[in-house]
Amino acid sequence: MPDPSFFNKSILIVEDEDIIRETLSEFLAGEGFEVATAANVTDALNLVRERDFDVGICDVQLPDGDGVQLLRRLHRLNPAMFVLIISAYATVENAVEAFTAGAFDYLVKPVIFDELVNRLKRLFKFQDLYVENQRLRKDLDRRAGFDQIIGSSRVLQDTLNTIRKVAATNSNVLLVGETGTGKELFAREIHMAGPNKDEKFLAVNCGTRPVELLESQLFGVDDGQPGLFRTAGEGTVFLDEIAQLPPGTQSELLRAIEYQEIMPAGASETVKVTARIIAATSRDLMREVADTNFQEDLFYRLDGVKIRIPPLRERLDDIPELVEYFMTRHSEAMGKRVTGATSETIRTLMAAHWKGNVRQLDNAIERAVMMCEGDEIQPSDLPPDLLGIGTALPDTDDLRSALRHYERLHITRVLKQCPDKKEAAKRLKLGLSSLYRKIEELKIEL
Repeated sequence: MPDPSFFNKSILIVEDEDIIRETLSEFLAGEGFEVATAANVTDALNLVRERDFDVGICDVQLPDGDGVQLLRRLHRLNPAMFVLIISAYATVENAVEAFTAGAFDYLVKPVIFDELVNRLKRLFKFQDLYVENQRLRKDLDRRAGFDQIIGSSRVLQDTLNTIRKVAATNSNVLLVGETGTGKELFAREIHMAGPNKDEKFLAVNCGTRPVELLESQLFGVDDGQPGLFRTAGEGTVFLDEIAQLPPGTQSELLRAIEYQEIMPAGASETVKVTARIIAATSRDLMREVADTNFQEDLFYRLDGVKIRIPPLRERLDDIPELVEYFMTRHSEAMGKRVTGATSETIRTLMAAHWKGNVRQLDNAIERAVMMCEGDEIQPSDLPPDLLGIGTALPDTDDLRSALRHYERLHITRVLKQCPDKKEAAKRLKLGLSSLYRKIEELKIEL
């Protein structure tokens, strides 16, 4: 009887000898595994690009490459995949090379089925510990530093390294980024990483109207409300969408930055303030200055320490971690037990054009958790318009015409997300020359 713990576990067998490959596949499928097979390196890589596998069983000698080299490439595509190497010509040198490359185990042909099952049981126990260890590491990293900023992509880490350096100085900061990138979240982390993290963090949207209400919120009223600058003390005042600040209020803010003093409404004397200012904008402030919508002196005061918050399309590698975070949060809020997302769902999300950035992803996962009927989010649970699903195909039953139309839409979307054609070709799994040919054939306008 199959071991219940093996169900939903997936194995990729890479073996060029038909009898061994088919025998292993039949046995493992009978044990309850989901099994896929490949007879060479090329087919194996194509399968791993299409879906995730828990385990790979790879022969050392393959028609178009070496199994140990394949192991390294599999780990680059899916670091969580564990690989068993099998060989009919076992040597100490081969075993050492395999383990050095990251193999979990090494088996000698002919493979004894009972021994294979025992090795797989041990592998899955270790894999569970590995996953739990990775989760705990992430939790510790968040507690030790930027605990609400999710992701480990290179572009995000570069941004966080800049923030760490800037935060320690207590200087005023300007955050620049598209709508939905989480500028207030980054501002809070700058505050928490600064020398006055135990002081208040207070935020205001500079588009607040009427102007009198905004100014009373910021600077206070004599013998009335103190306003954010005084209430914050030595903490932080976050000014969101600074480009929308009215002209008169810009002059008051410039005084607060230059002289560290404000004039409350109705007061006859200025009041000293020491709060740090973090401003944010999704607009081009230089253009606002050129259009005389923003004071040049204030711009240069704010622009001294400027940090660009990357859009989600530049940190696609963070999407799996963000999905896990949002999924857990929304599942708990809704009282549902949604524990994961399928590989196809993740690939769908990573191919989307995130105009609304992280905020849009958060909303998409909230909707997906709400619609999810099982314990894993499926592509059908995502918002229908996320990837242009429902876009009308040509009014024809001709399959070639329909596929050509979809191909054009898909390539156009990827090129919009990734203007660098070399990188776009890589994402599309095309050669660069093939991409240029597709652009010409499909009459894609760049």
